[in-house]
Amino acid sequence: MAMNPRPQDSTAAAEHLNDAMKRLRARLRVESGQHRTGLSATQLGVLASVAREGPITAARLSTVEHVSGQAIAQSLAVLKAAGLVHSEPDPKDGRKKLMSADPSATELIDKLLSGRAAFLTRAIDHVVAADERKDLDKAIELLQRLADADLDEGAI
Repeated sequence: MAMNPRPQDSTAAAEHLNDAMKRLRARLRVESGQHRTGLSATQLGVLASVAREGPITAARLSTVEHVSGQAIAQSLAVLKAAGLVHSEPDPKDGRKKLMSADPSATELIDKLLSGRAAFLTRAIDHVVAADERKDLDKAIELLQRLADADLDEGAI
């Protein structure tokens, strides 16, 4: 097993990784047309979760999105006003509302995701040399492991 890098090396790597991810996320928003939707990244994330998981309660959305109930309520209000989601009483518990995505929401999410994938495909083909593809696969694997890390240290 490899030795752990010195803390300052990990800190520098974390800072560089964070900067690179911010730049890539911003580029993906531009390339996918996300800015033209008038919706924030949070609102689009909530919309994608409703489309993928729905019908779903706001409480469950809060858990899925890792945000507060208040943030979910604010996003849902915007999405409802835009006609992208609708609610109906939960047949199991009439006090709760189930959120569902309008078909136009699914089309919007699909369009944004395909725009992101198209950009990444072009960028990979243009920037990553054939002999670097294994490095890219390894980087993707490492990013997935970082995303799945369970450090049991609580929220920061």
